[in-house]
Amino acid sequence: MLAWADMLRLGLSQLRLTPQQFWALTPAELMLMLGLAPGAGALTRDGLADLMAAFPDVEKDKNDV
Repeated sequence: MLAWADMLRLGLSQLRLTPQQFWALTPAELMLMLGLAPGAGALTRDGLADLMAAFPDVEKDKNDV
């Protein structure tokens, strides 16, 4: 059974979600955000470097909208 009151308290206070954002999440998403569910773990420097290489920032031209 899920402890909704505790999850709501953590979602609003620790994650600073709005009530609308909280209720839009699935329990699995909320648990992952709170670090209570198995996941990929924290992003490492190497992981960030890999993401930056795969998705580099690109300056838009003045004519791009």
